Amino acid sequence: MSEFKTIDDLEVAGRRVLVRADLNVPMKDGRVTDTTRIDRSLPTIRDLKAKGAKVIVLSHFGRPKGQRMPELSLKPVAQALGEAMGATMVFGDDCIGEAAEKAVSEAADGDIVMLENLRFHDAETKNDPHFAGRLAELADVYVNDAFSCAHRAHASTEAIARLLPNAAGCLMQAELEALGGALGDPERPVAAVVGGAKISTKMEVLGNLAGRVDQLIIGGGMANTFLYAQGTDVGNSLCENDMAEQARAIITDAAAAGCEVVLPVDATVAKEFAEGAASQTVPVDAVPSDAMILDVGPASIDDLVQRLQGCRTVVWNGPLGAFEVSPFDLGTNAVAREAARLTGEGTLLSVAGGGDTVAALANAGVADKFSYVSTAGGAFLEWLEGKTLPGVAALSGQN
Repeated sequence: MSEFKTIDDLEVAGRRVLVRADLNVPMKDGRVTDTTRIDRSLPTIRDLKAKGAKVIVLSHFGRPKGQRMPELSLKPVAQALGEAMGATMVFGDDCIGEAAEKAVSEAADGDIVMLENLRFHDAETKNDPHFAGRLAELADVYVNDAFSCAHRAHASTEAIARLLPNAAGCLMQAELEALGGALGDPERPVAAVVGGAKISTKMEVLGNLAGRVDQLIIGGGMANTFLYAQGTDVGNSLCENDMAEQARAIITDAAAAGCEVVLPVDATVAKEFAEGAASQTVPVDAVPSDAMILDVGPASIDDLVQRLQGCRTVVWNGPLGAFEVSPFDLGTNAVAREAARLTGEGTLLSVAGGGDTVAALANAGVADKFSYVSTAGGAFLEWLEGKTLPGVAALSGQN
């Protein structure tokens, strides 16, 4: 990861600090139903407030596409943030112009201001420099605490960082440090666990990881395509037959880079995908023609557990099986719990995120036992692909 400043590097007492957070939270009937993103934004806001800054919070909410939509107002989010902070919020009915200026001017040092939905202006998603300039006029310092939005070059994540002294917030800092430790300059051996349904959605992820890790562990429906590409009959399993050539290319490229591609040796199969469906364990080369692979089998679990015990770093993206339905969550649960155990012992750095990963780890009861679990979704996947994230590049001064 590139060098970046943190809020500890800033003098913020008596200054207006614009914080870009991701408060795009679930909402029902005007009430926030999941406060996870609010909770994760609190350390940065509390720290700045305690240092005497006038904190001005920016966020998007939904996809209003440049239109003012009352149902996508951030006002209920501001109320929820105020409750979480135990503080009175000053709300601005717009994020630029007179309404925003009035809200900022009326707030005292140490107060918290939240401005209205950035995406009520289409200039936000167009990364319009004039719009970014109007945002910058409201503050003396810019802090980006929204890694989950860092893969988009928007005015509030990219252009504005070039107009004000800037730093990463606590959440952004934690994310960048965790990701840097996992793939930037990791302790080896490094394993990557990549699961999910289709390799067609993760070709860039697989291609990047194959050149950067020591073991590329492939599970879920993706593994079926790799097995098929090697001539294994996977029966009625989910399989992208037309991706066989690409799968073989990944194996070839990985071998050239000194990376071992690890596939299941046995599988739990069933004739239907349903809760409590009759299932059996078979070697991967003995899948019945009318059955489908829904999880890795016990021999594969034992193999992966042993492999993790020999690793110092693991990056995890995607489940090993159809974890949403019992008993096809056994493989993901067992391997995730071993990763969590090794993390707890201090022998493994474990970083996970993207797609169904958070839900799969929660199902295994270990979402809080990995070194770091990212909820960033698209930004996490683009990082796995090796792409430069505009919001991060702007903080570090890259062009």
